[in-house]
Amino acid sequence: MRKSEALAHESVACLNRALGQLRDIWEEIGIPEDQRLQRTEVVRKHVQGLLDMMIAEEESLKERLLRSIATCRKELASLCGELQLPPFEEDEESTILQLEKDLRTRVEVLLKQKRERKQELRALQEREQDLCDLLCTAPYCGSVSSVPSLEELDRFRCHLAALEAEKEHRRAEFLSTKEQIILCMGELEHTPDTSFERDVVCEDEDAFCLSKENLAALKNLQQQLESRRAQNEAACEELRTRIQTLWDRLQVPLEEREVFAPYMVGSRTATMTTLQLEVDRLEKLKLQNLRNVLEGVRAELADYWDRCFYSMEQRQAFGPYYAEVFTEQLLQQHDDELAQIKRYYKAHQELFEAVHKWEENWHLFQELERKATDPSRFTNRGGNLLKEEKLRAKVQKTLQKLEEELKSQVKRWEEKHVQDFRVNGQPFVAYVAEQWHLYHLEKEREKQERQLKKSRQTEEEMMYGSTPSKRRVLGITTPGRVKKVNVTTSTPNSTIRSVLGGSVFHSPASHPPRSAGKPARTPSRAVPKPPRQGRLEHNKENLTQLNGTALSARTFKGFQI
Repeated sequence: MRKSEALAHESVACLNRALGQLRDIWEEIGIPEDQRLQRTEVVRKHVQGLLDMMIAEEESLKERLLRSIATCRKELASLCGELQLPPFEEDEESTILQLEKDLRTRVEVLLKQKRERKQELRALQEREQDLCDLLCTAPYCGSVSSVPSLEELDRFRCHLAALEAEKEHRRAEFLSTKEQIILCMGELEHTPDTSFERDVVCEDEDAFCLSKENLAALKNLQQQLESRRAQNEAACEELRTRIQTLWDRLQVPLEEREVFAPYMVGSRTATMTTLQLEVDRLEKLKLQNLRNVLEGVRAELADYWDRCFYSMEQRQAFGPYYAEVFTEQLLQQHDDELAQIKRYYKAHQELFEAVHKWEENWHLFQELERKATDPSRFTNRGGNLLKEEKLRAKVQKTLQKLEEELKSQVKRWEEKHVQDFRVNGQPFVAYVAEQWHLYHLEKEREKQERQLKKSRQTEEEMMYGSTPSKRRVLGITTPGRVKKVNVTTSTPNSTIRSVLGGSVFHSPASHPPRSAGKPARTPSRAVPKPPRQGRLEHNKENLTQLNGTALSARTFKGFQI
């Protein structure tokens, strides 16, 4: 049994006890029966009225709870729709009071969420408005209801994050550009003269509108200032180059150059003015020393002619180079020609340097070839002969590789410029081929000279024996008739004594020469004898050894003659 039911039974019992006590009192008093009925009726009506009033109050409470439930249901439906939430699920087993409490609590929660969302939306919109005013952009164009959903708030937050990032990016760009503008204005000694320039340089950084138009105008201002600075730098650099050239031509002392050194950097207006004054001063000195200046320009021009492999015809084509009347116009012609050939050399510097490298290796190769034909190199000690052979092989390989690379480079150059690449007036390939041709002619000439020398030596040996020098000495002493003297002809290691005052010192050898018992003949009467077979074979071997050091023409197939 419930406590409420037990309490109801107790209330009934209490009422019965009260009625019983009333009957006892009435009995003691002696109240008649009819009055007892009246009094009992009054008690009943009183109790009935109290109970009816209580029942009415409870019924009123029930009606209020039902009305509250209906209202909460309606509000919940509306809030769930505004907040884009699923409908509230009621507990079917809950009582009216519990249902009303649950619905009322849920309504309060949703109302709080609604207020919070609206407050957050308002704050986001205010922040967005500030950013849009700063960046000069349109507000968020996405549809946002009066009560935003969680997804809408997330999108709005992402939108604000993007605006914040854009703001930081533009601010960093603004600060960087502003710094460069201030630097350029300082170097140009430029004072802000427009409202925009004053806004950029003088106003507060946070007050500057970071719109795309303003940033574009800022970039444009920076480019204009940098262009002016670049023009000043180019002008100053040109003036410095001119000053350096004039210093070199006029042979200005180093002490005077060091005094002017602080003005050789920077591009401020004062610096450029000082540089121009120095150029004007040097130009006046140049006119006063025109001959020396022209000779310096001609020396530099000849150096660039050498670098560009100009032929004599190309050099003679510049007639002012050979003029003897020195005028300012003649100097200007030389300056123009020098500037032109400098541009030409710079445009094709890589190719010219490659040709110079080939020539250096070519001269080194020729020098090593000359050393290879020198018989005295076999007497060197310390491994020099081996080092020379290794170096010669390395240079030979390098020279071949350079020729192949140069042929490819020259071919591409000629295809691009539709003309021959000339070295000393010849196409490069013909120039290299001519060098090899001259090299082989020289080798052939040396070979013929060696053969001729060997042939003469062989004839002399045939005529005078193995020691023709001694016989020449004796023949000169007595051109008509030669006395019989004991001169010993020994092996090549025997000692020959000098002839002094007509007497001959004899060799310590014990055997007399074959001609000891016969009168010697003068060279004019000597009859040549045919050479012996053994000596001829020995000469062939010597020729073969001398010719073996020459480089075969097949080594460089690209330029074989």
